[in-house]
Amino acid sequence: MSNFWQDRPVLVTGATGLLGGWLVKRLVAYQADVVCLVRDWVPQCELARQGLFERVKVVRGDVRDQALLERALGEYEIVTVMHLAAQTIVGVANRNPVSTFETNIQGTWALLEACRRSPTVQQIVVASSDKAYGDQPNLPYSEDAPLQGRHPYDVSKSCADLIAHAYAHSYRLPVVITRCGNLYGGGDLNWNRVVPGTIRAVLRGQRPVIRSDGSYIRDYFYVEDGAAAYMLLAERLGENPDLRGQAFNFSNELQITVLELVNKILAQMNATLAPEIRNEANNEIRHQFLSAAKARQVLGWQPLFTLDEGLQRTIAWYREFLCP
Repeated sequence: MSNFWQDRPVLVTGATGLLGGWLVKRLVAYQADVVCLVRDWVPQCELARQGLFERVKVVRGDVRDQALLERALGEYEIVTVMHLAAQTIVGVANRNPVSTFETNIQGTWALLEACRRSPTVQQIVVASSDKAYGDQPNLPYSEDAPLQGRHPYDVSKSCADLIAHAYAHSYRLPVVITRCGNLYGGGDLNWNRVVPGTIRAVLRGQRPVIRSDGSYIRDYFYVEDGAAAYMLLAERLGENPDLRGQAFNFSNELQITVLELVNKILAQMNATLAPEIRNEANNEIRHQFLSAAKARQVLGWQPLFTLDEGLQRTIAWYREFLCP
């Protein structure tokens, strides 16, 4: 356990989300002094279920509110910032692009501007995404690939990523960027996502639904690996300020189709249900695949869990959650 985090004031935005809950849990275990920015009360989120709200400080408000952010950073003397707050659902972005742009883009510049005005902040980790790369002719994505999102969600992540680079290079703000594959794990309550949706359907004896044709290839990344990667990156930035402005991919480097993933879940749950393939997906990239070579070489990072191990832990979480 790293002493880096002991009593360190850390602000986590998006703390009630999938990654946020596991990251806060890990930070609390490492004895950090955690402050969570929370917009909506989500009683089923991992923070509430684990009783973690009683072990952290909570600031209620919107990530777009720069004055609120400056107050929180100043009053709690924040040293490390983990910026996870975002609208993360592709379908919602297609239907409501403006709210997605406001949260994902304006929220990022508001936070970074607040950090620029806050003298105590020493490390900032900004959550981008593999979607920031858009559709690329050469795979796997490496960190030097251009950011060329075309659809609303992808564009929101490309823009937020570029804004983080601007603050790092123009203002020497100590910010680094993460680009992860599709995060999955216990605590994801967005049931239209393939992993929680499939597990819930099987537990109910229903056929799981695949919105696409099943052939879309994704890079799935377990949420506890994500939490560990964020903390490692912040530690490395603390040790080496020259990492400022750099982006890092985190991935198990597997190419898995949606149908293959669903079949893996069905096999682990001993289910014989046939997926219902609706072929309704639109504005989505067909093939995504990350290289994590830079994270391994520069940070000394490696994943803690295989895909099968991550799915086992995820299925166990939903069994307990849905069938107590």
